Amino acid sequence: MNIRRAMLFDLNGVAKLYEEIHSAEEAGLITTGWIRGVYPVRATAEAALQRGDLFVLEEGNRILGSAIINRTQVDVYADAPWRYNEEACVLHTLMISPRSQKKGYGRAFVEFYEEYAFERDLFELRLDTNARNNRARDMYARMGYREVAVVPTVFNGIPDVQLVLLEKNLR
Repeated sequence: MNIRRAMLFDLNGVAKLYEEIHSAEEAGLITTGWIRGVYPVRATAEAALQRGDLFVLEEGNRILGSAIINRTQVDVYADAPWRYNEEACVLHTLMISPRSQKKGYGRAFVEFYEEYAFERDLFELRLDTNARNNRARDMYARMGYREVAVVPTVFNGIPDVQLVLLEKNLR
């Protein structure tokens, strides 16, 4: 397993992963709250690739996970009761192939994110997830993330989302 910054040749694999996630959601196998054709879509990965903040988890020649890591905080973060008010590193759109779940890849990606932030002297970590995504919420709690708020919002074009805001400080 290797986690690295995505390259142009990874774009098709990430887009395929998005479709795989949407199919699993539609089949009731996972619960992310994401909607095919709304979010995430190929343009999500293209924009992140252009910014240089798209990362992939690969095993062999196959992309099994992806995420976006940057300092961009979504608008609903502004009024949250964060415990720490440092410059934050933010993890967005973490996904692991449904065929590769329960192998520790999600945890490995979050650990990569933490190391990435630490190496850049960014000790405040923030992320969010849909309140319906209990698997992610449980993993984040086990990894020391604190739920700060649950905010009702339209998120990335998806209506009626209860967005769970989480934080962890590395100090």
